[in-house]
Amino acid sequence: MSDPTQANRRERKRLQQLDHLADTAWALFEAQGFEAVTMEAVAAAADVAKGTLYKHFPVKEALLRHRFHRELGAVWPALRDELAALAPGRARLARFLAMQARWCEQQRSYLLPYVRYRLSSAERFDARSERSGMDRIFAGLIAEGQAAGEFRSDVAAALLATHLQFAHLATVLRWLSEDGLSLADEMARMLDLVCNGIGARP
Repeated sequence: MSDPTQANRRERKRLQQLDHLADTAWALFEAQGFEAVTMEAVAAAADVAKGTLYKHFPVKEALLRHRFHRELGAVWPALRDELAALAPGRARLARFLAMQARWCEQQRSYLLPYVRYRLSSAERFDARSERSGMDRIFAGLIAEGQAAGEFRSDVAAALLATHLQFAHLATVLRWLSEDGLSLADEMARMLDLVCNGIGARP
């Protein structure tokens, strides 16, 4: 029988190594620019063999993914408390998307490679290591809106969250590819389309 304490220790050590590699890469990205940094440089700076780095992160974008997903996990408890002060449903989704817009603006130079990587690995979204946690956040906020009677309940919250997540990614891509757009405004417009559809209004 395996020792759960030993297994937990190994998992903590693995996560610490992932954090170390991602943090080392981030420091290089900030100092030299994302495109200029090679995987070999990351391995050297982290003092690990290249094989060790590639075992956990096959490409530079995967290092971004790990850092960004860890950031979301770290700030979510505080965000959840802030959202709880609002009425369940659209108001909470709108506030969360506004928060996301501010974060994206701070990370703009990294978002295009990150989003492209997320979309290219979409067939592996069921892998736990690939998930940002955004799907669970969206599903939770939608389920709260369903319970309050603001959102339709004949479609599972998880399915609605999947559609919203891809609409969110598409909105970010449009903002990145067109100059002069306000991401906060684009997020609000996207949410309006999701909530009200594309049918003509009376």
